Amino acid sequence: MDLLTRILFTILGLFIIVNWGLLMTAIMRKLTARVGRRVGIRWYQPWINLVKLYSNRNSIQHGVMFQLGPVFRLLGGVGIVMFMPLIYGSELFSNFSFAGDLVIILYIKFFGMLGMALGAGEGGHPYSAIGVSRGLSQVTTVELPFTLAIIALAVQYNTLSLEEIVAAQQGGIMNWTLFTNPVATLAALLSMLGIFMHSPFNLHKAPNEIPIGPPTEYHSSYLGILRTNAAILHVIEAILFMNLFFGGATSWPILIVKTFLIYFVSIFVGVVFPRFRIEQSVSWFLRVPLALGIVAIILIL
Repeated sequence: MDLLTRILFTILGLFIIVNWGLLMTAIMRKLTARVGRRVGIRWYQPWINLVKLYSNRNSIQHGVMFQLGPVFRLLGGVGIVMFMPLIYGSELFSNFSFAGDLVIILYIKFFGMLGMALGAGEGGHPYSAIGVSRGLSQVTTVELPFTLAIIALAVQYNTLSLEEIVAAQQGGIMNWTLFTNPVATLAALLSMLGIFMHSPFNLHKAPNEIPIGPPTEYHSSYLGILRTNAAILHVIEAILFMNLFFGGATSWPILIVKTFLIYFVSIFVGVVFPRFRIEQSVSWFLRVPLALGIVAIILIL
C-alpha cells in the first residue's frame, strides 16, 4: 500500500504540474504580447490546443525512431517528476526521491533531449537536422557551468540528495543557497537561460529562420506530446532550481509563486534581448557562466 500511495500521489503531482505549466505558459505568452502591444492568447488556449492536437492523427512515417522521439522527450520530463521531491516535509509529495537523486535527475534531463534529437534527425525535413545540431551544441555548453554549480553545492552541503539540500536551507531566507553561495547560484541562473531555451537562446527552433527547427514535421498527436512535455519541463526545471538555490517549498502555493518567478526571469530576458547566433551563444556560455562555475568550485574548496 505504501508503494501504491506513492504512485498515486506522484501521478497527482504530475497532474498539478502539467496544468500549472499550461497556465503559466498562457500567462507568459500574454505578458509577452502586452509588451508588444498585442492582446495575446486566452488563458485557456493551451488546453484547447492540446485537445485539438491529440484528436488528430498523423499519416507521415519516417521510421520507428521518428515516432519514438516525442515519447522519449516526454519520458524525460515524467522521469524527472518521479524522482523530484516537490514539497519539503511532505512524505506524500516527495515522490521516489532517494539519496543521490540529483545525479539521476541530471541524467534523465539529458535523456529527453537526446531522444528528441534522434527522432527529429530521422525526419525528412532538412531544417530538423539544423535545429538538432544547434540545440545539442548549445545544451553541451550549458551543461558545463550548470554541472560545476551542482558540484559546488554537493561539496558545500556534503550530499547529492535534494531533500538534504533543501533541509540545509531551512530556517530563514538567509540560509538559501542564493545567499550562502551566490557565485554558484549566478552560474546556474545564467545556465538556466539556456536550459529553458527561450530567446535569446531558442536556437533549436529559431522562429522565422528555420521554421521552428526539429518540430517541423511533428504535428497532430506528436506535437501534442511535445507540448505536454514542454508544460512539464517549464515547471519541473523551475522546481529543480527552487530546491537547489531558493529554499524549496513547504506548500503548493509557495511552489507556484517561486516557480513562476524563476520562469519569469527567462521570459523577461527573452523579451529584452534578440536571438543570438549559434556561435554567439556557445562562446557566451563558455565564457561568463563557465568562468563563474570555475570560481564557485575554487571558492568552495
